[in-house]
Amino acid sequence: MDVQRLGASFCRYDELYSLIRSAFACMDGRIDPPSSALRLTAASLEQKALAEIVFLAVDRDDIVGCIFCRPETDCLYVGKLAVLPERQGSGVGRMLLSAAERQAHALGLSALRLETRIELVENHTRFRVWGFEKTAEKRHAGYDRTTSIEMTKRL
Repeated sequence: MDVQRLGASFCRYDELYSLIRSAFACMDGRIDPPSSALRLTAASLEQKALAEIVFLAVDRDDIVGCIFCRPETDCLYVGKLAVLPERQGSGVGRMLLSAAERQAHALGLSALRLETRIELVENHTRFRVWGFEKTAEKRHAGYDRTTSIEMTKRL
């Protein structure tokens, strides 16, 4: 398996979209509000990929995972970390986060930042194992309760 940065010649957005929908399907009906992944299309994903740094985990010619990264003032925000359900727990997510860490270092940034939904306690645990700490609680617009937590990993 190889982790590679998505390049300008990439054209497999339908496959990338399917990967993200498959990886996020377990959240359907479980989180409120629903995941922004539900609003994605292959076309909007292409626009997102052009605006952000994307790494793909590729096994032979199959895309098995992805992570989207966006530089911020003092950190690299990571989002849409997605791994095919049948490959979860096999180290793919960790490989993608390692690529994000290398990118943060290359950009002179000292941390990774992410947000995860409050209901997804297994994700909180996994990110803590990977060195992230809870740094904030957040609410989506229109909600009077915490809907997500922010986690940060200092590099």
